[in-house]
Amino acid sequence: MYCRRLRGEGGGHRVGCGPRCCPPWGLTRQLVTLGVDSGAQAGVPGCGEPRAHGLPAGLGLHLSPASPRATSNARVRETVALELSYVNCNLQLLKEELEDLSSSVDAAQPESEGVTVPMIPLGLKETKELDWSTPLKELISGHFGEDGTSYEAEIRELEDLRQAMRTPSRSKAGLELLMAYYNQLCLLDARFAAPAGSLGLLFHWYDSLTGLPAQQRALAFEKGSVLFNIGALHTQIGARQDRSCPEGARRAAEAFQRAAGAFSLLRENFSRAPSLDMSPASLSMLEQLMAAQAQECVFEGLSLPAPMDPHDCLAQLRLAQEAAQVAAEYGLAHRTMTQPPVRDYVPFPWTTLVHVKAEHFRALAHYHAAMALCDGPPAAEVEFPALEQVFLGLPASSEPRGPALPQEQEERRKLGKAHLKRAILGQEEALRLHAVCRALRRVDLLQAVLVQALQYSLAKYSELDREDDFFEATEAPDIQPKTQQRLEVRAPNFSQVKVADIFHRLGPLSVFSAKNRWRLVGPVHVTRGESGFGFTLRGDSPVLIAAVIPGGRAAAAGLQEGDYIVSVEGQPCKWWKHAEVVARLKGAGAEGVSLHVVTLLPSAEPPGPGDRRPALGGLLRSQKECSWEMPVPARASPRPLLGWSRKARRGKTGGRLSPAPHP
Repeated sequence: MYCRRLRGEGGGHRVGCGPRCCPPWGLTRQLVTLGVDSGAQAGVPGCGEPRAHGLPAGLGLHLSPASPRATSNARVRETVALELSYVNCNLQLLKEELEDLSSSVDAAQPESEGVTVPMIPLGLKETKELDWSTPLKELISGHFGEDGTSYEAEIRELEDLRQAMRTPSRSKAGLELLMAYYNQLCLLDARFAAPAGSLGLLFHWYDSLTGLPAQQRALAFEKGSVLFNIGALHTQIGARQDRSCPEGARRAAEAFQRAAGAFSLLRENFSRAPSLDMSPASLSMLEQLMAAQAQECVFEGLSLPAPMDPHDCLAQLRLAQEAAQVAAEYGLAHRTMTQPPVRDYVPFPWTTLVHVKAEHFRALAHYHAAMALCDGPPAAEVEFPALEQVFLGLPASSEPRGPALPQEQEERRKLGKAHLKRAILGQEEALRLHAVCRALRRVDLLQAVLVQALQYSLAKYSELDREDDFFEATEAPDIQPKTQQRLEVRAPNFSQVKVADIFHRLGPLSVFSAKNRWRLVGPVHVTRGESGFGFTLRGDSPVLIAAVIPGGRAAAAGLQEGDYIVSVEGQPCKWWKHAEVVARLKGAGAEGVSLHVVTLLPSAEPPGPGDRRPALGGLLRSQKECSWEMPVPARASPRPLLGWSRKARRGKTGGRLSPAPHP
């Protein structure tokens, strides 16, 4: 349905496709209408690029939705505006490619020993603009009892943050921007998401590969889409790294690990995704693909240090096992891609490239094994355990069974020749698969890598071939995969990005959220008696009236156990510590003090049999455990709060708080 573009840039060449490359709704037709040659899109980068709205300076092209036939249809205007944004994005990407041309010349030399195989990045999901103002103001006024218009600055800050995260840079700053918005969504979910309803917002997102729209009212959809983009941005950062040096290979491996972790986290927490790119099958495929690419970076890092001595048998064996491990990872990814329903969704160039890589690295494993057998010194006893692990998969601690591999140099030469034969066949198969895909044929660097590997194998085979070799060796055994650095998926570390709760003024989340209901009482005037005010305080932010002495001044004023003090003498104290409130009360004169308190009300749901309000101790524990109760700054929980696959937990409460023992 959509073409698939491939692009190479710098040291990280990428293959991809997505709405940025192939915009939906007939954008090619629109490009022709606007006077832009649709055939010029062949040079436009594919997916894995950041959205950058606005026309690049100096291109001499002006796009305007105005036409002789203006329409008042809002839906048509919105569609045209979205398609124009794709045009602007592609032009900006073209400008970036021209600017980076000088820096990518060196990496495009096929004869370089540092040539690396292209990687597959993932494009970011697109979204529409969102108006938070009306629903949040209504919720603040209706549920929190405050003037919603006084929170316009906070709402504008949230909208600006969302607008900025739509076009993140391919850098650490871009990742921090996405994670900051994600953390704010967690805070919004904790404060405004009611158990029985939604925020009244409709979230629109577009599929990363097909561009098909999806919409949902659940805030979990917004969080899941942002988490998807965090993983996608990690793939772009990993694909951009210059993997011709060990440090670049290490950074690329870490980025792909983080991407796999993000997709794994998304898959484990979301079960009913409204778009195909966030379905469990697609996320599992992406997780496996990124794990394979991370393992490939490990292999590249091990093969990069100073020219390896071809006679170092053990080093060649390690590379053989690492290459076999990469081949196994890509083989698993390819099997996942060819299973329904992913098979009909994944771009064909992706599936082909993964298959090419599986064959390529399997052939490399046989090549390095042949080098270890043929170029190494005469076999020593210390080498046989390593050889048996490579060829037979025997553990290093297994009891000796006598040499299972040839010790004579001539026999090793014949076995090495058999491995070279399998290497040549594998590289030829990789080249055949490469030629089948039209999109891959445009990537000259990929073909250069495959041809170079085939030439090395052919040269070595010619060196070992003899005219008197009338008897070919038996079929070379498979190389047992093994890695020195087994990579695990690494979920994004959201705790590294500290954010302050934008709606901090509403009060601590442990009390002031849409999940709770309360009644504001006050002003309550309390005078000091002989034994004080007649109540006991506990907790912080907000301070809780833990006990009220019967017959005391507080009881006479109407204060009750479980009330939260939110104002002292007209000053808001929702975020005050226990010591601050006590000090203010002690400073009150004989005339007493004026307080405002809130009383938590039972849930709107009718309580079931045996349901009671939580005890005071439980409330105090929940206050201490909540990570958003600190006044400055309120921090987002590092644990993602995702809700599609989980049923909302609705608090069931009964009457007043049960009294706690007087301290």
